[in-house]
Amino acid sequence: MKFRLKRRIISIILASAMLVVVSGCTTGTGNSSTVLSTQASSRVSSVQANSEKSKTQIHVLGLKGPTGLSMVKLMDDSNLGKAEGNCKFSIVASPDEAVSKLVNGEADIAAVPTNLAATLYNKTKGQLKLAAVTTLGVLSIVTNGENVKSVRDLKGKTIIASGKGAVPEYVLDYILKQNGLQESRDVKVEYKVQHEEATAAVISGKAKVAMLPEPFVTEATVKNKNIKVALNLTKEWDSASKNASVLTMGCLAVRKSFAENHKAELDDFLNEYKSSVDFVNSNVPAAAKLSAKYGIMNAAVAQKAIPDCSIVYIGGNDMKTKVPDFLKVMYKANPKSVGGKLPGDDFYYQE
Repeated sequence: MKFRLKRRIISIILASAMLVVVSGCTTGTGNSSTVLSTQASSRVSSVQANSEKSKTQIHVLGLKGPTGLSMVKLMDDSNLGKAEGNCKFSIVASPDEAVSKLVNGEADIAAVPTNLAATLYNKTKGQLKLAAVTTLGVLSIVTNGENVKSVRDLKGKTIIASGKGAVPEYVLDYILKQNGLQESRDVKVEYKVQHEEATAAVISGKAKVAMLPEPFVTEATVKNKNIKVALNLTKEWDSASKNASVLTMGCLAVRKSFAENHKAELDDFLNEYKSSVDFVNSNVPAAAKLSAKYGIMNAAVAQKAIPDCSIVYIGGNDMKTKVPDFLKVMYKANPKSVGGKLPGDDFYYQE
């Protein structure tokens, strides 16, 4: 009898304890089942949102050169399934290829010369935005058997170049004019469609003077020991413009519709791209190996070239501060270089 009574007392105590626990959970700011249900629902919504983000494939185009090199870590992470975003990368040889795919919607983000992004903004009535600056000055005048020590020494010479209609053409034209020279009258410039063509011409000796961007400058000097860097056009630009602007040559352009409809994915991409830039600049040997892996450039050449490629990440307000002065110089030199007028504030994407 005592045993039964003891068991009954214990049962009552346990039941009371359970009642206290339950009542404790149901008092305060809300019902426990409601709170738990809300938390679970929130987690499900978060998972669903992340799932939707991961499903949105971003088509990205890089160029063979500094922008291609800047992307190699993100390309590798994406290939190995380590990247946050869902990106599909393609590397093209010329800005023309990138522009056509960007305009017709085959690409969401593309590496293009900065002035070309401004031109597209104007031609499409604002349907393109500048997402980030990726490359500063990378142009040089190289020679193979010619003696060139100043810009004025280019008078009477033929320069093989690439980048017609883009930053290289307008930079060269501006520097020549500021030094009292004029293309066609004083200097002949022959433009090739791709950087590789101009590089091959000077390596073979068919061209004695060429304007090349990095990493093709390094490639040329590695393959032919007679080739010398005669003029650093970043320094010549600074001198010609009296340090009025930063030579912000390359950028990432994004379709306005993509930026507006997929802002979260775009911001994630830009963050991962910035990390890729940091990796490339601080882990040159590893980046060079990835360059070879993805067919951008021979590893030995890439390793020598990367430190001179001026690969950067400039976005947001910093980009909005630096780019306009560069475009103003371009516009004053030739309004067509930026599409006839300077772009408005909405040209600059803000994260």
